[in-house]
Amino acid sequence: MKRTPSERDAPEIQSRRAFSSTLVHSLLALPLIDAAAKVNPAAAATRTSASASTEKPVRVGIAGLTHDHVHGILQTVNPSGFNLVGVAESNRELAQRYRQQYHLDQTLLHASLDEMLDRAKPEAVWVFNSTAEHLEVVEKCAPRGVHVMVEKPLAVSVEHARKMQALAEKHGIHLLTNYETTWYASHYEAKRLIDETGSIGELRKLVVHDGHRGPKEIGCSQEFLEWLTDPVKNGGGALMDFGCYGANLLTWFMQGAAPDSVTAITQQLKPSVYPKVDDEATIIVTYPKAQGIIQASWNWPYGRKDIEIYGATGAIRADRESLTLRKGEEAVQTIPMRKLTPPDDSPFTYLAAVVRGTIKVSPVDLSALGLNMTAMRILEAAKDSARSGKTVLLG
Repeated sequence: MKRTPSERDAPEIQSRRAFSSTLVHSLLALPLIDAAAKVNPAAAATRTSASASTEKPVRVGIAGLTHDHVHGILQTVNPSGFNLVGVAESNRELAQRYRQQYHLDQTLLHASLDEMLDRAKPEAVWVFNSTAEHLEVVEKCAPRGVHVMVEKPLAVSVEHARKMQALAEKHGIHLLTNYETTWYASHYEAKRLIDETGSIGELRKLVVHDGHRGPKEIGCSQEFLEWLTDPVKNGGGALMDFGCYGANLLTWFMQGAAPDSVTAITQQLKPSVYPKVDDEATIIVTYPKAQGIIQASWNWPYGRKDIEIYGATGAIRADRESLTLRKGEEAVQTIPMRKLTPPDDSPFTYLAAVVRGTIKVSPVDLSALGLNMTAMRILEAAKDSARSGKTVLLG
């Protein structure tokens, strides 16, 4: 969509809240550029003059409260073009905790997704439960014509993803995946430099780093940890949690192309903390003329989400705050980042615009179903490779 949970009280929980706050406040406040116009000028034509602020707000429901990223949406209730109309959560104690923390109206809370869909009648649902439950949400929403945005990754497996894709296509709904890194201005400027100006020549290698000290170490809630560290409910550990960012970004920078091969190594460096899943993963993907390396970790001493992109004549490094360019042996240049404008500046405005039809989702958009189906193939191949000790060919 990125592990940035929150809450308060003890020092660890305060740390969690600060980390979670950083996540979605950054989604709303980042200086960004118009992604479609800068990365693909033709895509600008899909933006109409209508804005979310002049449209009737989109009715959005929340499915689940066990994903700590939900704090971001609840901290920003009813942003422009976006109206929260219902929350579905079967854990009543958890639902009441959130109601009290965010002063939610009791009428927003529903004990099941079916109840929320039938009573609140949202136009779109944003999913904040386990990755394994994404399929069930789409199974309930798609036949009702309700659009769905899930927190990254798209699904727990390619099998689930294909079922979700079939349902979305059959019922004509949008199925989007939200990543924190989708709203980094630096990524769009980097792509513009590569695609439009050829600043670093033909791509040769991309190295993506995503990780932190570990979900337990940073203070994730117990409800989040219960499924995040479960191999069935999350599909894996650090490989799925953080490897998905790299799979998403590599596919985007490679114009939607799937790699030729995937090789992965996973480890349990902290088996006493995470006995069921990997906490360290390295994934190598190959393309006809380039290579990608995805490093996903629950063991780093600090949180990071950055990418290094090497071309035949230069290199780019991008993170949330900065973008640098180096051509050959020349000095490193700091590149100014252009400001993204609505609806490309946050998941809130983007979702509202997609539902209202004021933008058209390209198959290779970072949130798009097509691109994230390819990302799921990379993740599943990585898990297969780690289990077998062999390279997996995607051909």
